[in-house]
Amino acid sequence: MNKTLFITGSTDGIGKLTALKLAKEGHTVYIHGRSRSKLEAVISEIKEQSNNANIQGFIADFSDLDAVSKMAEQIKDEVPKIDVLINNAGIYNSKNANNKNGLNTRTVVNYLAPYVLTNAMLPLLKKSETPRIINLSSAAQAPISEAVLTGKEQASESATYAQSKLALTMWSFDLAKQEPNITVNAVNPGSLLNTKMVKEAFGNHWSPAEKGVGILYDLALSETYKGDSGKYFDNDKGNFARAHQDAYDQSKISRLVEITREILIKVY
Repeated sequence: MNKTLFITGSTDGIGKLTALKLAKEGHTVYIHGRSRSKLEAVISEIKEQSNNANIQGFIADFSDLDAVSKMAEQIKDEVPKIDVLINNAGIYNSKNANNKNGLNTRTVVNYLAPYVLTNAMLPLLKKSETPRIINLSSAAQAPISEAVLTGKEQASESATYAQSKLALTMWSFDLAKQEPNITVNAVNPGSLLNTKMVKEAFGNHWSPAEKGVGILYDLALSETYKGDSGKYFDNDKGNFARAHQDAYDQSKISRLVEITREILIKVY
């Protein structure tokens, strides 16, 4: 059965490769990027390589939460349902430490933007018989500083990246509890995969990008993971594993969600 999937950050890296793999199998795929010209070029490329016309795209700069909200509204107007949402967009290096709201750019792109987009798209996901949400975490996870999360203090690139990925993982577990009819999981697709983000951040890689594509595809469609929700898949180990200990601390999760809502009230 053909599915409808939306993949953020899919004009490069494993997002693009996953979109192509799904398109070749005849699924309807919506991709996302920041640049209209690049998005249109990738759509054309995927259509040509997959011989699948059901490829469309949406534009939003994920460092701008207003843009994310506007894109979400456009999606709700144009897309009848979503079977699988893959929150793949993420950054490590950034030209701007903070966004226009004074929030750390990595925090916004890696955590707050997926939070905003996913919550807006829940009605479309609930129209699916077997909805799934896959949030791309990382092996790098670090305890969250409220001061860094709210933009009151700065931290290093590596620290804010790791904090943003733990935040995404903690929220994934919370969302799985709040939405028991939606399969929600966080995944480390593999450390230092051969992608643009990794090259820019570290200059080298450990594994091919296809390693990440394989697990995203399986978590999105495989019957193997049909009953698994509220878990963390570590693709370095090849199985579900323990995330950072804070991801299992309900008081810390509740505090994270509380602060997140406070941040978004100020933004909007």
